[in-house]
Amino acid sequence: MDANVNQVSHLLNIIGKIVVRKIIKVMVAQPLFAGLIFDENGNPVDVSQIGDESVYVVNDAGFRRHIPSADVDRQVLNSMMEQIKGHEDILSEQAVKMLGQDDLFTRAIIQNQLKHMDQQIDALFTTGIPEAGRAYMGMMGFKVVINVHGEVVSIEQPGAAGGGEDEGD
Repeated sequence: MDANVNQVSHLLNIIGKIVVRKIIKVMVAQPLFAGLIFDENGNPVDVSQIGDESVYVVNDAGFRRHIPSADVDRQVLNSMMEQIKGHEDILSEQAVKMLGQDDLFTRAIIQNQLKHMDQQIDALFTTGIPEAGRAYMGMMGFKVVINVHGEVVSIEQPGAAGGGEDEGD
């Protein structure tokens, strides 16, 4: 009887690990900016899955072009990182004010996080942006325009100086 209980327990443990891996794979496979990407004609870009890879689907005069979402997402994040570079001090100052914790320790933590943005980006690809966060970004006017080749044409950011300018070429 104990052998059967151990076998069932072992089987449930294996099934649990498989289910967790599937959930994590789905979470990682989600595009970061789903619902915020548009084509050059202003049409929202669909999201689909090809195997384990998530893709943005651009309608090119009836031909559905599948563009790996990670490629587009990385372009958007790189553009945002470029805007942050050189402004870490100002951003950390504003962040501590917004948090209501204007002390040296908090400021140093925020500055360190901003200076190591590349590590934050890798973590973001793993965790993703929650759906509520993407919805809020959309309501605030955040919008990414891509061409049929998956190149970012423009990024519109609310409150960003120069938002909506061409990012490509």
